[in-house]
Amino acid sequence: MAEETQVDYSLSNSDTLTKYKTAARIAHQVLETVTGWCVEGEKILTICERGDKLLDEEVGKVYKGKKISKGVAHPTTVSPSSFVTPFTPLASDPADAEIVLKPGEIVKVQLGAQIDGFGTIVGDTIVIPSKENKDSEIAGREADLLLATHYANELLLRLMIPPGLMSAGSEEEKKKATSEKPITQSKITQLLEKVVKSYDCNLVENTTSWVFERNEIEGKKKIVLAPSEGQKGEGVPEVGEAWGVEVGVSLGSGKVKTLENRPTLHRRTTTTYGLKRPSSRQILSEIVKKFGTFPFSLRQLDDERAAKVGVVECVRSNVVRQYEVIADKDGAAVSRLFTTIAITKNGLMLLSAPPSPNLTKFKTDKKITDTEILKILERPISKSTGTKSKSKKKKKKPAKKAAEEESEESSEEE
Repeated sequence: MAEETQVDYSLSNSDTLTKYKTAARIAHQVLETVTGWCVEGEKILTICERGDKLLDEEVGKVYKGKKISKGVAHPTTVSPSSFVTPFTPLASDPADAEIVLKPGEIVKVQLGAQIDGFGTIVGDTIVIPSKENKDSEIAGREADLLLATHYANELLLRLMIPPGLMSAGSEEEKKKATSEKPITQSKITQLLEKVVKSYDCNLVENTTSWVFERNEIEGKKKIVLAPSEGQKGEGVPEVGEAWGVEVGVSLGSGKVKTLENRPTLHRRTTTTYGLKRPSSRQILSEIVKKFGTFPFSLRQLDDERAAKVGVVECVRSNVVRQYEVIADKDGAAVSRLFTTIAITKNGLMLLSAPPSPNLTKFKTDKKITDTEILKILERPISKSTGTKSKSKKKKKKPAKKAAEEESEESSEEE
């Protein structure tokens, strides 16, 4: 009898990276379309429904005829101003189903796709434009919030790079840099707090980044920003890993509370339990078949009302986890970004990332002045591989240079 071939699912396998990149391309494409739908007066429910339909359509176009799983890695969610967690309302919950977007509102959009269990998730924060001023400048506290989130995210990405990976110089210098201890999670929070406080903002407590694995978006390692009592991260980023990197920033204290809105976002756990109700077993069977262990919304199940009933025992028995609807404790606006990265020998590969903001649109008198922060922002996130890019797109400016130019423009206007 022939031995079974052990499949290499690591990032060193080019096929794994291709699947990640394919899922990321779909996520980027759908995110761009969905954010375009986020306009004044549009219902959040309608946007989420259209987004999930588009995700399914785009995933269906790739790897046709291949015997691999593929689908949604995270349903389309659109979170109102003070909401911290992803929000995906149900048509059968009238109050939530009628929520519409308001001009000037800070809104978070998040979604994802997966190919063969390799999921990429991407999240962005936008300001809902008014019908009269679609391309207006963003000023005041909204500008402070979005800039704080942008630079906190840029800083965190650079702090995810293992020691010595990007070092240059002699072999001895590289060896010395590699032997340095990884940055502690408390230091990461401390540095990010300096960034957001430069804009009079605060980190959202317990914002968590997870290592991604095949069929798992909450792996064994995690980084917890601004942890509350009893919460802590575990492990450090290493070469060969994929991570879901999240940053949350608030105009308020950053403390959170659980809302009374129905939790509609769920995910199957690895716990096994003999469910007693036939309706619960039926719902679990549909969840396993459609979503595996990736997050889903109850409205994505065949019968939304039956799902609301059947999922109760699943959650109580811990075979399904429900994500509570959490918001800023003060009702203040919250911004959030989500990036999926791969850590390679050449640095960070941004698999799926929110689009780079047009910093010239933000008008504020606040800026980052801490020299330690500015030096870190100046670091590249990856090495040049020596291959010429065929893309004619503009190169992304170093984060520090962008920060300095943004503050110079604000000074000139004063």
